[in-house]
Amino acid sequence: MSAGRASMRGVPVTLRDLEGAIRRAWSPETTFASDEYLARAPGTPSRGQCGPTALVVHDLLGGELLVSQVSVGGVVDGVHYWNRLVGGVEVDLTHDQFCADEVVLPPRVVAEPGLPRPERARAAYLLLRTRVRTALSLPSGSDPPPAG
Repeated sequence: MSAGRASMRGVPVTLRDLEGAIRRAWSPETTFASDEYLARAPGTPSRGQCGPTALVVHDLLGGELLVSQVSVGGVVDGVHYWNRLVGGVEVDLTHDQFCADEVVLPPRVVAEPGLPRPERARAAYLLLRTRVRTALSLPSGSDPPPAG
């Protein structure tokens, strides 16, 4: 990811700062994935963090939210989320979560990302969002409309 600067609600933050804040905020409570999925790659901090992470990046930087199916042995076994920022730069902070037999298929743009469902996914996203905003000293209020 580029170490360029972004402005989040008027607060200059580098993408490196954002990535660091997100990675430090990950925990079992911020993941949203099945126990089976998590068990296939134990000890991988980014495993199951893609949805909440991509939503937080989208909240703060705008752009597009991308989603793709993930295939294991030719069978679709889940989805993966990441971001495409204004200007076309793709940011995928959880790309390292995949096992060798997992293939991320071509993405599509999520037209209007809303709050995740079910409640457990929503809670994981909101907790990650709060932790990241706190780490970056950003106001806890609503985000500006996405730019893209």
